[in-house]
Amino acid sequence: MSDYSIPSVGGDKFPLADLDGSLLRIEVTKQHMGVTTTFGPSNPVEANVVVLDGASKGSEYAATFIFPKVLCSQLAPSAGGKPVLGRLGRGTAKPGQSAPWMLTAPTEADIAVAVKFDAYKATQAATAAAADSPW
Repeated sequence: MSDYSIPSVGGDKFPLADLDGSLLRIEVTKQHMGVTTTFGPSNPVEANVVVLDGASKGSEYAATFIFPKVLCSQLAPSAGGKPVLGRLGRGTAKPGQSAPWMLTAPTEADIAVAVKFDAYKATQAATAAAADSPW
């Protein structure tokens, strides 16, 4: 065990527009408060995101910051808890504003895809753990 920490290299960039309409599995690790941005202070969530369908299926974004307010309000209550499953999309724009990014509730078919993914990841992790074991 070392007495030193290594510097953080930052998280992956989360490409909202590229993932519009995709089914996402989002593990929210924490919410940050008062992050300074070019648009003023923001309260983004930090999360690990996996794309479960669409053109970017299989893409993973580790320790990514998610800034859109409506999306953050949907995700923040799950910080440190169960993963969130939903389909990324746009809500209705208010006059003079852009449509907000948000998640819509998953369908039964979406949930089945997520369950299959979780089973695959669990098998993969168990196989890796057995291979790494010195005994």
